[in-house]
Amino acid sequence: MQNLSAEELLAQYAGGKRDFEQVDLSEAYLFEVDLRQINLKNSNLRAAHLPYANLSQANLQKANLQDVELGDTQLYEVDLSSCNLKGANLSRANLRYANLRGANLKGANLYGADLCHADLSEADLSEADLRGANLEGANLESAVLVGSNLFRAQNADLSLAVCDRSTTFPDGYGN
Repeated sequence: MQNLSAEELLAQYAGGKRDFEQVDLSEAYLFEVDLRQINLKNSNLRAAHLPYANLSQANLQKANLQDVELGDTQLYEVDLSSCNLKGANLSRANLRYANLRGANLKGANLYGADLCHADLSEADLSEADLRGANLEGANLESAVLVGSNLFRAQNADLSLAVCDRSTTFPDGYGN
């Protein structure tokens, strides 16, 4: 895996490069960056700082995003399948149409996130904060929501999700 500084990444991206598969950007400071359609598949972004960034249509498949800061980030149509997002902050992020199939979101902060039509099938959302999240049309088939907080989450269809008594359900949800 190639080590890359935030400055090197931004310079190469500005020069037209989009393929950065298997790079190490752990703890990189990338506040408000525009990296639309970047390929960071199998990369290490552990504890990276990317709030207010635009990563729409990016490929982050199988990336390590543990403890990453992605609050208020544009992640429209992003591929985060099989990602490690354990403990990540995705509060108020735009995850519309995102692919999060099989992702590890254990303990992640998704407070107020827009997950409209996102694929969360087989994702581990145990102990995740989904308060106020928009789950309209989201695929939650076999998603693990044990211990997660869905207080005031909107339009959640939990019929095929894995929940238990430790799950805090949305207002008026018939569990």
